[in-house]
Amino acid sequence: MRKEVDYFITTMRSVLQGEPWYGQPAMEILQNVDTTKVYDRPNDHSHSLMELLYHMVTWSEFTLKRLEKDEENNMQAFEELDWRKIDPREHTWEKAVAQFKVTHDLIIELLNAKDDEFLSEKVDFREYNFRFLLHGIIQHDIYHLGQIAYAKKLLEPER
Repeated sequence: MRKEVDYFITTMRSVLQGEPWYGQPAMEILQNVDTTKVYDRPNDHSHSLMELLYHMVTWSEFTLKRLEKDEENNMQAFEELDWRKIDPREHTWEKAVAQFKVTHDLIIELLNAKDDEFLSEKVDFREYNFRFLLHGIIQHDIYHLGQIAYAKKLLEPER
């Protein structure tokens, strides 16, 4: 049976490019950012848009690698990338948006091959199952998309 897996696929697609209840989908929010402002911080206590997006990329890639049962990319690899130091020569907005989209597309592709039974399996390096992980990555994306949308307004008040 695939009732829950289908729910996750539908929800991820909605958040990514659909018509989510909360407002604009991720790709619309991310593609309508002034790229000259992505390294700026709205204040001394907040993250830049680029830091937020790469943080989201890190945990979507963690989710993908756990679904793939990848043994090379362990917890430490992702913890080292989390809130990484941003180098504007290496970390561009376009690259990060593309990574975010591709990673989510691959997650959806992998979920298409799964049934609901796998959702109860324990996630490597964690004490929870795939059901919890998938709910978590969706919630994580929405949370940080809200931060990006708000910080964008602070950085681009005239738009």
